[in-house]
Amino acid sequence: MKNEEDIPNDREINRKRKNSQDFQIPRRFSGREEEDNDILTLSLSFCNPTPPIRRSSPVQPPPQPQLPSQVLLSQLQPPLQLSPSHPLYVPTLAPLLPPACTAAAAGVGDRAGAGPSRPLRVRRNPTQAPREGKSDTVPAPFPWATTHRATVHSLTYLLSKQIFAVSGEVQCKRCERQYEIQFDLRQKFAEVGSFIAKNKGTMHDRAPSVWMTPVLPTCKFCEQENSVKAILSEKKKAINWLFLLLGQMLGCCTLEQLKYFCKHTKNHRTGAKDRVLYLTYLGLCKQLDPSGPFDR
Repeated sequence: MKNEEDIPNDREINRKRKNSQDFQIPRRFSGREEEDNDILTLSLSFCNPTPPIRRSSPVQPPPQPQLPSQVLLSQLQPPLQLSPSHPLYVPTLAPLLPPACTAAAAGVGDRAGAGPSRPLRVRRNPTQAPREGKSDTVPAPFPWATTHRATVHSLTYLLSKQIFAVSGEVQCKRCERQYEIQFDLRQKFAEVGSFIAKNKGTMHDRAPSVWMTPVLPTCKFCEQENSVKAILSEKKKAINWLFLLLGQMLGCCTLEQLKYFCKHTKNHRTGAKDRVLYLTYLGLCKQLDPSGPFDR
C-alpha cells in the first residue's frame, strides 16, 4: 500500500509524462509536414519548367508597289533549274512524239546533256574538191602538164617524150620587154632537188628567203640584173608551174595562187606564205620524182 504522501507525487509524475507526450506528438507531425512540403516543392520544380522565351520576329517592311516594267520582268524570269541529283528535282514529262521525232529529240538530248548547246559548224576541209561547175580535169595547158589541175608529168615521162627543155614567158621590170626563155629540165631540176635534200632538215617546213624573194634572171635586152619576172596567167589553171619551179620563181606567185596549187594537190593550204610556198616546192618535186627525198 502506498502512503498518502506518495499519491500526489505519482499524480504529478503522470501529469508531466502526459504533457511531454503531448508535446512530442505535434513535433513529430510538424517534422513530417516539413518533409512532405520539401517533396512537393521538388516535384513541382520538375513538373513546371520555365516557359520558353519568345523572340520577337523582325518587323517586315511593307511591300513596295511594283512598276509595270518590274512586273513584266518578274513574269519573264525563267523557272529555277535544278540538277537531277537535287532532292527537289521533278522530271518533266515529255510530250508524245512520233518515232522519228522521238529519235531526233533523243539525239539532241544527248548532246545537251554533255554540255551547253552550240550551233553546229561545218568543218572546212583544206583538201576539198572543186566547187560545183568546175571539173577536176582541164585541157593540158603545156606539153609537160597533165589534164589535172596544178599537176605536171614525171621526169621519166618527159624525157621519154623527148622533152628536155621547159619554156615560159617573162617580162623585164626595167624595159618592160616581153620574151620567152628556156630552162634545161635535168640541170635545173638537179639544182632544186639537191638544194632541198641538203637544207630540208633546217627549213622547219618554211621556205627560205632565197625562195621567198628569188633572184631573177638578167634581161637580155637592157642587161639589167634581177629584173626579168615570169608572166603569170590570170587563170590559175593556166599557170606554168614547172617553169616557175625550174627557175625557182615560185615566190613571185601570190598567196592565193599558191593555195590553189595546194588545194588541187591535196596539201594543207592554211598558214603564212612561207609555209604554203614550201609545200608547193615539195609538191612539184614530188610530181617530177615520186621516189625522191621530197616527202614532208
